[in-house]
Amino acid sequence: MSILLLTSGLPVHAQQTNVHFSHTLETRALPEKIWQLWTDVPNWKDWDDGLKSAALTGPFQQGAIGMLTPDKGPTSKFVVDSLVPDQSYTIKTKLPFGSLYVKRYLTVEEGKTQFTHEVWFSGLTKGLFARVLGKHYRTILPDVMRRISVLAENR
Repeated sequence: MSILLLTSGLPVHAQQTNVHFSHTLETRALPEKIWQLWTDVPNWKDWDDGLKSAALTGPFQQGAIGMLTPDKGPTSKFVVDSLVPDQSYTIKTKLPFGSLYVKRYLTVEEGKTQFTHEVWFSGLTKGLFARVLGKHYRTILPDVMRRISVLAENR
């Protein structure tokens, strides 16, 4: 199944596979409440079952470097690859002969907040990491998004 996404204003087809997938959810929460959760790196573990811990050195800004300890696998470094404050950001984690990207973005239409979490693997090892990690992350993503929504709505 293929869905159409808007990434930096340009339509992109995100294949709903273990290599490239996304989930969008509508919430009653204000977009700034979602943004606060998304940029509070040490507390990502509160809503992301895929993480044991996360840390960021310095403020949340483009080029910032952090560390992720996933539920499965070793601790790895990530960088805030792109950032549009209060709207979207992409983090990149280097993998052997590839990368893992996570893009999070918000839209507001007719007073309703929609937020999207998109994940994709790139490079020579994208298929391997999609099998090893992608399937698990894709499975847990809807629950992760629901937790974000509940936390944001209760703030």
